[in-house]
Amino acid sequence: MPAREKLQEQVTILREQLNQEPPLPPEKRDALEELIAKLEVQLELEPATQSPSIADDVNRAVEGFELDHPGIAGTLRNIVITLGNIGI
Repeated sequence: MPAREKLQEQVTILREQLNQEPPLPPEKRDALEELIAKLEVQLELEPATQSPSIADDVNRAVEGFELDHPGIAGTLRNIVITLGNIGI
């Protein structure tokens, strides 16, 4: 599966997890929704115009979800790996 398709699949999984996980505090939910929106924008861009800072944003999100929501953190780690495969 091409990396961009894999990234789209992982973003979809992340959105599903956001809706299935126990309720998140509003600030964490908002931050995750904002991150998902950024990832969706990245999927629309050509690789040459993509921002490498998105990987930093995802890494920070991993830290925020690691303890309380390991499923979300795992999906976010997969996204970081996929971004690296794309060259972001």
